[in-house]
Amino acid sequence: MVQTLTVLGLESSCDDTAAAVVRQTEGGQAEILSSIVHGQTELHSAFGGVVPEIAARAHAEKLDICVVQALDAAGLTLRDMDAVAVTAGPGLIGGVMSGVMCAKGLCAATGLPLVGVNHLAGHALTPRLTDGIAFPYLMLLVSGGHCQYLIARGPEDFIRLGGTIDDAPGEAFDKTARLLGLPQPGGPSVESEARSGDPKRFRFPRPLLDRPGCDLSFSGLKTALMRMRDQIASEKGGLTRQDRADLCAGFQRAIVDTLAEKTRRAVAVYLTEAPAEPVIAVAGGVAANTAIRTALETVCTELGAKFTAPPLSLCTDNAAMIAFAGMERYRNGARDGLDLTARPRWPLDQTSPAMLGSGKKGAKA
Repeated sequence: MVQTLTVLGLESSCDDTAAAVVRQTEGGQAEILSSIVHGQTELHSAFGGVVPEIAARAHAEKLDICVVQALDAAGLTLRDMDAVAVTAGPGLIGGVMSGVMCAKGLCAATGLPLVGVNHLAGHALTPRLTDGIAFPYLMLLVSGGHCQYLIARGPEDFIRLGGTIDDAPGEAFDKTARLLGLPQPGGPSVESEARSGDPKRFRFPRPLLDRPGCDLSFSGLKTALMRMRDQIASEKGGLTRQDRADLCAGFQRAIVDTLAEKTRRAVAVYLTEAPAEPVIAVAGGVAANTAIRTALETVCTELGAKFTAPPLSLCTDNAAMIAFAGMERYRNGARDGLDLTARPRWPLDQTSPAMLGSGKKGAKA
């Protein structure tokens, strides 16, 4: 019997409070019935980054409002849902706890099944939500806090080929924006400045390209930019608008070149899986960067693989991807009890060593 599922998703892992309703007939294309996102940019703008306590309080205030708005926009009620999916990690613990507690309350009151979702799986499965692509595919998950190459073999089966050993690209963009006096979030600000800059004026390092494998590092790149900024300021008594644009362009080009080369290496490994139709997907907040998208699309064309990327609205954090990832888990028989816990650390690949070390709370990535 063909089963149609309608799932309410909740997302609150960082600084976006979101709720969405997604419906899918088994074997058919998923449909986003509603997607509500309340950002917190103004709340954190004075601090140069996300303040965890402020974010958690805002989530607690907005989650129920988002749920009502998502249901209203879909023209449905909780009685029409088959399950509630919620980000259970990784992320800022206060925000994740807010979402998990809200979802538990909804399920306790209605009797609906609860499905905890790995936030990274939400991003990694987005190409199936938007394009219905088949497993296995290669995923570059590139965001503010994470950067990984993954072979997606199933809804809960991911093999990590490599990832960042320090800063993620989004984090590097944010720090670079702060170094240059640009507004947050840093990714869009740096990209905007780079459009009028000369990427060849400053030659920044391409980290780890001299080593084999798919691991990445962006912390030193940020440091190189800071030193160049200080050198220019010392020589000229400050930065001109063109200096800043050229710094942004050179910095962005270094990230683009690094990701392009590492993607070529990751594709070589992925092709050993002998996919019927090779597909390389990119998702996560930094996937909204047009220069990165263009470079990755060029690599895919060179290697004879299909390139796919979500619409910009689904690159950043949203609850539609959580609803869909929860639906995938639900179809596999996954159910969570009201003892579901928030997990600030939760690697997708449970078998590979942690990229960033671990502690009492477990592996970071």
